[in-house]
Amino acid sequence: MADNDKAFLTINNIEVIYDHVILVLKGVSLEVPKGGIVALLGANGAGKSTTLKAISNLLGAERGDVTKGSIEYKGEQVHNLNPADLVKRGIVQVMEGRHCFEHLSIEENLLTGAYTRSDGRKAISDDMKLVYDYFPRLYERRSSQAGYTSGGEQQMCAIGRALMARPDMILLDEPSMGLAPQLVEEIFEIVRKLNQNEGVSILLAEQNTNIALRYSDYGYIMENGRVVMEGNAGELGENEDVKEFYLGISTEGRKSFRDVKHYRRRKRWLT
Repeated sequence: MADNDKAFLTINNIEVIYDHVILVLKGVSLEVPKGGIVALLGANGAGKSTTLKAISNLLGAERGDVTKGSIEYKGEQVHNLNPADLVKRGIVQVMEGRHCFEHLSIEENLLTGAYTRSDGRKAISDDMKLVYDYFPRLYERRSSQAGYTSGGEQQMCAIGRALMARPDMILLDEPSMGLAPQLVEEIFEIVRKLNQNEGVSILLAEQNTNIALRYSDYGYIMENGRVVMEGNAGELGENEDVKEFYLGISTEGRKSFRDVKHYRRRKRWLT
């Protein structure tokens, strides 16, 4: 995808095992260029979230380990660093399911994102204003307890909290989950603006292949813990296998779920 000297994040042939027994990732390799948006696509259970957790070193909480391969960020090995050190280096993950602190207000949640910073109150206050510029709805709800806000507002809060850490890269896990289509579009538009205006690189794990490819530069498709296809987002979106299996569309029109299930057995990338 990208030349090695341009790769911001490089994952090289990693293997992840849970409980010292269960092999989940099997030789996954991918790259994210500086300033790019890269989509990691696939069905539930394909290994997308595990890949993000391997990068951010959150596997330990789930008894998982990277047992082979390497993860490099800005040219340095990072897979042995703890999550707080990674945040200081500029990698922040927005977890699947948002995970806001329900008993705190929206503004208090945002402030927790700045806990690793030491650049003073003014810089943090300026970044808080920046977050509110991107998410005006959060400004309106800033005093509300996060647990009583909508799913979309909590997703905005989770992304805003990540921004408060001043990241160079955001790992965004299933941002569309459980949200109405119109709200999904709104959030993806904001993600694109953050990428373009703030220069934040984004690795996006997403089941919604259609919208993910529309907002990404490049994509990787995962199945059963492996990368089975990769390419420019536009090319993937036009690929007949991707259209038929992931978008439910073929040259013969939209297929039923039963047809798609049978198609799984004859996908060209697995033959």
